[in-house]
Amino acid sequence: MPMQTEPPYSHDQSPKTGLLLCNLGTPTAPTAAALRPYLAQFLSDPRVVELPRLLWWPILHGVVLRLRPRKSAAKYASIWLPDGSPLKVWTERQAKLLQGYLGERGHHVQVRWAMRYGQPSVASGLDALKAAGCTRILVLSAYPQYSAATTASVADAVFAWGRTVRNLPELRLVRNYHDQPEYIAALAASVRRHWQAHGRPNVLLLSFHGMPARTLEKGDPYHCECHKTARLLAEALGLSADQYRVTFQSRFGRAKWLQPYTEPTLIELARSGVDRVDAICPGFSCDCIETLEEINLEARSAFLQAGGKAFHYIPCLNDSHEGMQALTALCEQHLLGWPTRLPPDPSACAHSRQRALSMGAKS
Repeated sequence: MPMQTEPPYSHDQSPKTGLLLCNLGTPTAPTAAALRPYLAQFLSDPRVVELPRLLWWPILHGVVLRLRPRKSAAKYASIWLPDGSPLKVWTERQAKLLQGYLGERGHHVQVRWAMRYGQPSVASGLDALKAAGCTRILVLSAYPQYSAATTASVADAVFAWGRTVRNLPELRLVRNYHDQPEYIAALAASVRRHWQAHGRPNVLLLSFHGMPARTLEKGDPYHCECHKTARLLAEALGLSADQYRVTFQSRFGRAKWLQPYTEPTLIELARSGVDRVDAICPGFSCDCIETLEEINLEARSAFLQAGGKAFHYIPCLNDSHEGMQALTALCEQHLLGWPTRLPPDPSACAHSRQRALSMGAKS
């Protein structure tokens, strides 16, 4: 693979620090035509579908990409915003706010956002930071809990980009933040705020994105990190074991996935006499199709049709002050040791030295 030509460089150019906020991805429009290339890229990733190519390729191109785009497009259309998909809108806003929050704390950091699948790509985000003069880049995956299918896939994209770069910047990658105190506090604050406005439920449901069960058997820590997030959040809220449930959503295919599953659990709760359930998705940094359509529409409908009386969805942290504070604290932790503070003004330094010398001469 040929290496790219380096961007113009000036010897008096001050080195800068960059930050790339990476999320999963989204199609450019809620249409089958836009879904097809997005799903092709997503489901072609061996991190996402761990099947031999000879077995998976005919299924993907012969069945999945012929049938799923139209069905998925209808789901996206039900939650699409005037400015695009919610995932795109919130990720872009988080990146802009993150630069502001870091700036308020004295850090001079160039912030960009990217999608692992779709646009803007991880490579284009890194190119933009490098062109802006960044010699140090922190890559922040939006996923709180580590998984080979998500966090490691972002790392794959970063390393693939690195193979095309002659003058590599210094790179750091955030692995996870599932138990970060500020993240747990932000989640707890969002739940309390909802309860203050709407009262408390019988059960708080914590729904995480599903993964095939074999990933746990093969050593992926995702399942354990989800449960740790749930335990810490329950402790912060003072919940007993019977006041909350941990479930997993977004199954795909016929293989066994991490259990218990979200929708069957909601049906079981409704049939057992639970009147109200509040649901939150602590595995997502911002709202997307999995939270807005799968949970707030499909799961809600399943619970109510099974006899439940009230279903409340508690939004993701999105651009909330507490959520942005948590992301800012996380970035500060991983930026330690890098010169992110603006260099002192040379004229101010010269004036300070002259003042000190004059004071020394008088004494």
